[in-house]
Amino acid sequence: MTHAAASPGTPPPAGSVSSGHPAPPGPTDHAEAARRRRAIWAGAVGNTVEWVDWAVYSTFSSIFAGTFFPSHAPEAALLSTLAVFAVGFLMRPIGGAVLGAYGDRHGRKKAMTLTISMMAGAALVIAVCPGYSTIGVGAPVVLVLARLVQGFSAGGEFGTSSAFLIESATPGRRALAGSWQQVSVGAGTLIASLMGTVLTSSLDEHALDTWGWRIAFGVAGLLGLIGLWLRVSVQETESFRRMEHTGGPRANPLRSMLVDHPRAALRVVGVTVAGTLIYYIWVSYMPSYVHVTTGMPLNRALLANSISLVVFIVLLPFGGMLSDRIGRKPTMIAFAAGFLVLAWPLFHVLDNNFWTLLAVELVGIILLLGYSANCAVIMAEQFPPEVRTTGIALPYALAVAVFGGTAPYITTWMSSNGHRDLVWLYLAAAALVGVIVYAVMPETKNKEIA
Repeated sequence: MTHAAASPGTPPPAGSVSSGHPAPPGPTDHAEAARRRRAIWAGAVGNTVEWVDWAVYSTFSSIFAGTFFPSHAPEAALLSTLAVFAVGFLMRPIGGAVLGAYGDRHGRKKAMTLTISMMAGAALVIAVCPGYSTIGVGAPVVLVLARLVQGFSAGGEFGTSSAFLIESATPGRRALAGSWQQVSVGAGTLIASLMGTVLTSSLDEHALDTWGWRIAFGVAGLLGLIGLWLRVSVQETESFRRMEHTGGPRANPLRSMLVDHPRAALRVVGVTVAGTLIYYIWVSYMPSYVHVTTGMPLNRALLANSISLVVFIVLLPFGGMLSDRIGRKPTMIAFAAGFLVLAWPLFHVLDNNFWTLLAVELVGIILLLGYSANCAVIMAEQFPPEVRTTGIALPYALAVAVFGGTAPYITTWMSSNGHRDLVWLYLAAAALVGVIVYAVMPETKNKEIA
């Protein structure tokens, strides 16, 4: 029997027949490709705005620490601020479970609209919150509450946006589409870093400490309106709409994920451990770490971080294309093995030198491509559509909360207590876990997903 040609892994559209008769008229290949591009573009830009709001906290943590946690020792105030950073991560598993299930029941689009509203609103609250000198203990309380809301939002964001992008992808190019999830995360972090570079270069220390950092949070919150508009205007994925027509979402996606797909959930945790720990050290916290431990001016450390992020963003889609060509496992193993071998030399050459920092950041960024170009697609390929958002969101959020959220605090504590020379060992241990997990996980490059 001869069938009309179809892309591998693409189910027949709703309403088509499989008896050999031509399918009813539908959108042309060109229109379908255009729809997929619009969906990926809207998903990526909206995700960028979401992560500006998230990243601006770690970018300015060493600046606004004294506003909420006054202390005669700057490192003590910074540690308190980073503790709030870690507390925000505690909400990510809760957000992953609640918002992941919401996305599996009501759609990726509705879940993504909800997450960006919460993230941007919390950023605006931080921007206008009075300091400790004005309202006393109320200031850190408001900061903690706002960060908890952002953590809840971020917990659901990764799962919903990853499922949305992968389900919008052309078959055979899922890693390329998934890489845009991390392109948007990197772009959001870059925008936060650039705001840090501009503000620390154009304002004196007093202005920066008293009101300058608030500009960054205010801009991040207002950008959320752009992301909200994009997410409201985008269409729901075909996978979710098809699932609604054929059987409907599961009544309890969380229970179904835990009972029916426990090994896949554990695999998501294992995939995330090395990637999230190394990512948060290299991409989010390296400028503050170098500033505190070596004395490098923060604006120069942020400039090196911004340059490396530009390289990261430009190369990420190529990392996705490489994964679609040679597989998920080889590219992931290269990432983890590279950090296992290079963690010691990279940390031991860091000093108060811009070019040294830039070289170290670039080496790490290139290695990180193996993880960041793959993480969204690997996780999405583990689950069927009825539990896909929950299956990505909850295990990933748990791993990020335990290993990513605590990484800046642990590295700062180690450095401030005379253990700076052991930070590399902390990172290398995570890389070793990554090598083992990536070596034994199944290859999913050619797996068909609904």
